[in-house]
Amino acid sequence: MRDRETELLLTEFGEYLLRSRLTDQKHAPYFVGWVRRFMATTPHIPNATRTESLTLFLDSLQRAQTEDWQVEQARQAISAWFAWRDQAQRTAPAPKISVGGDGTVPADAVYASMREAVRVRHYSYRTEQTYLDWVRRFFAYLQETGATVDGRPVVSVNAYRDFISQLATRQHVAAGTQNQAFAALLFLYREILGVDIGELGRTVRAKRGERLPTVLSPDEVRRLLAQMSGTTRLMAEVIFGGGLRVMECCRLRVQDVDFDNELLRVRGKGDKDRTTLLPQSVRDGLRAHLARVRTLYDQDRGASVAGVHLPDALDRKYPNAGVEWAWYWVFPSKTLSVDPRTNVVRRHHVSDVAIQKAVKDAVQKADIAKHASVHTLRHSFATHLLLQNVDIRQVQELLGHAHVETTMIYTHVLKDLRHAPRSPLDAL
Repeated sequence: MRDRETELLLTEFGEYLLRSRLTDQKHAPYFVGWVRRFMATTPHIPNATRTESLTLFLDSLQRAQTEDWQVEQARQAISAWFAWRDQAQRTAPAPKISVGGDGTVPADAVYASMREAVRVRHYSYRTEQTYLDWVRRFFAYLQETGATVDGRPVVSVNAYRDFISQLATRQHVAAGTQNQAFAALLFLYREILGVDIGELGRTVRAKRGERLPTVLSPDEVRRLLAQMSGTTRLMAEVIFGGGLRVMECCRLRVQDVDFDNELLRVRGKGDKDRTTLLPQSVRDGLRAHLARVRTLYDQDRGASVAGVHLPDALDRKYPNAGVEWAWYWVFPSKTLSVDPRTNVVRRHHVSDVAIQKAVKDAVQKADIAKHASVHTLRHSFATHLLLQNVDIRQVQELLGHAHVETTMIYTHVLKDLRHAPRSPLDAL
């Protein structure tokens, strides 16, 4: 994109920010500045999806010791940029693609059908964006490789196989990344285009290595938490105390906290609800935190801010539920942002960026020589329960695993922590 076109787009984006009340006149230039820096960075990140590009950009800010509030501001700015560009693309003429040479379909119609199909299945917004990114990259690949008719990308079974195979053979992507692309394009072919892709045995697949999860000892968890404070420490305690995934913690609602029964109600992956443990040691801190959050909730109601996002179609079934205290976020964002699915300005839950960075910093300060992250706390939760001789089926339910085989991975870690054999060297 040429510099003049870029600056015109950024000017329009700044006007959009003000119209949508995403920021004020004073802070709009900073939002535009973050997007400008992001756009200057992304050309150097080949074959990355939007989510990957944003994550890599935010990681680079953190490595440069950027203040937490600036990283969060950058995330909000770039997320708003994505939402605005999506809105613009839906109103702009789009190229057409050929489906097996039998007909043409506008690309924007494909994207719209993908969005609708993903939402009908209640997939997360991140999954929706990831699937759309892979479809865009697939169409671009067809253009680059000349798999076109009259300038239109041709979607065929061979094109599917070639694209998935080249991810492993030429781009050397990780197995998880290739599987992600595999699932996204399989969804495109089967659910959107109605194309039977048949046998995929000739597709080259990246190999996934067998790796054990990193687990912290009880002493390492204590040292890590001692280096944290405020809301991020509370979140880390909730994650470790209940075995939550990081986004499950970010998306907790007020009604999900059951103080009387010491339980948390969690909406996990695949739209599956479960209950897990609410540690006694965090109850007082969580009550005090919710008292502060209630003040923010009252401010939103006084300012007539739109209600929080509701899952599925609950906003139509219960029109006022979004403004009720029970549905408010336990960990709300400090600022308003645009809902990328509806373009409504509302209060979203806190980003996972802050807790990710806080845990990373705490690991370094605690001098823990392990590659640990927020998700390590979930692994540690499961392993520590097994060390307490908790039944593995119960651990499976607390973690929300569909199959006990997934939970069994922690038994391999467990045998390294319990009754380790004596080294022959020590017997000399």
